[in-house]
Amino acid sequence: MAVQAPVTFMFQPEMETLPRERLAALQLERLRRTVRTAYDNVAHYRAAFDSAGVKPEEVRSLDDVAALPFTVKDDLRRNYPFGLFAVPRQQVIRLHASSGTTGKPTVVGYTRDDLGMWGDLCARTMVAGGARPGDIVHNAYGYGLFTGGLGYHYGAERLGCTVTPMSGGNTERQIVLIQDFGADVLCCTPSYALNIAEVADREGVDLRKAPLRLAVFGAEPWSEAMRKEIEERLGIRCQDTFGLSEILGPGVAAECEERAGLHGWEDHFLFEIVDPETLKPLPAGETGELVITTLTKQALPMIRYRTRDITRLTDEPCGCGRTHLRLMRITGRTDDMLIIRGVNVFPSQVEAVLVGFPGVEPHYQLVVSREGVYDHLTVEVEAVAALPQAEYRRVGADVGHHLKSMIGLSCTVAVKAPGEIPRSQGKAVRVRDVRKKA
Repeated sequence: MAVQAPVTFMFQPEMETLPRERLAALQLERLRRTVRTAYDNVAHYRAAFDSAGVKPEEVRSLDDVAALPFTVKDDLRRNYPFGLFAVPRQQVIRLHASSGTTGKPTVVGYTRDDLGMWGDLCARTMVAGGARPGDIVHNAYGYGLFTGGLGYHYGAERLGCTVTPMSGGNTERQIVLIQDFGADVLCCTPSYALNIAEVADREGVDLRKAPLRLAVFGAEPWSEAMRKEIEERLGIRCQDTFGLSEILGPGVAAECEERAGLHGWEDHFLFEIVDPETLKPLPAGETGELVITTLTKQALPMIRYRTRDITRLTDEPCGCGRTHLRLMRITGRTDDMLIIRGVNVFPSQVEAVLVGFPGVEPHYQLVVSREGVYDHLTVEVEAVAALPQAEYRRVGADVGHHLKSMIGLSCTVAVKAPGEIPRSQGKAVRVRDVRKKA
């Protein structure tokens, strides 16, 4: 079957438009090789497979992946630092790690080939969103052990862009350099882009007059309402991406210019949706927890990694011409989900109500406390500068009423003065749980 000519610019068009039957055959070949490599070279996987009573040679179809054991973040912590590596440590030429604020950090490693593949996929991801060779890319993702900064840095360079490796923080200087260097593309978290917009407004700078045309966002869930807010305030087009360090870093999936979901790069990853309670695979189109198996990672293969992210998948044709399935927008995480008096609440649901609501800014935190034997949710939200303090109570009541009608939960809304909600220099901290301190 001939490959259709792509209708838009692509970084690797032959692979991005591979017919689905050929894509599935490639996935199976790579899955079988990855499973065999993990079993033969990683003691954790060998023990997990043996305990589950499965052998690598029993993987004869893509559906057979459902018989394999899951991998979770605690497996990386238990095998700290290098216990899950499938190659000798001397072949690992890059290490990244989480902050380890909830225990031992999770360590991820890359061979030289892994880094080449990562750069290609980040370039693919940026092109899908609208970046082009020759663009000036202002990279405000954090550099260092966090994978975001360096992932997009090498992807942009692979694409042929000029990169400003700004990292996070020092927002006033970010604004100066965005203007002075004439940045075309901004790479950062959506919450930090909102912070940039706010500081620019405060300093009397209209970034809508700058050359900036595109933002490539990731690292945290965000809503369509947040997209609209940032696009209006910065005068740019905002595109979503998806990645996680345990799987690769940024570059796992990307929203194309059709904005009809995020193309998951299936030549390198196998995507599943499972019921987060039963862990049974769900049919195509149903919403559940995303599970990913890496197909080409050498240093750190991941077999059925539970991402905790909630989404659904579709392989319906996309107008951009790419054949890879799409992840619908991540609506939240199973470990970010709050259960308040029997009601499931995700921060993204609250955000969708707050963004654009009259009288408040889209800066918020959810504070979970305990009142007697019951959990209670307080939504702290920031007033716009022009709102008189005498109006705070009325606006808070309006927000609370709207939240009740939209998510079915009564909560307290505390309207704070401008600047009182902590600002993000990277991933926003949306939930503050004070129950353990009570």
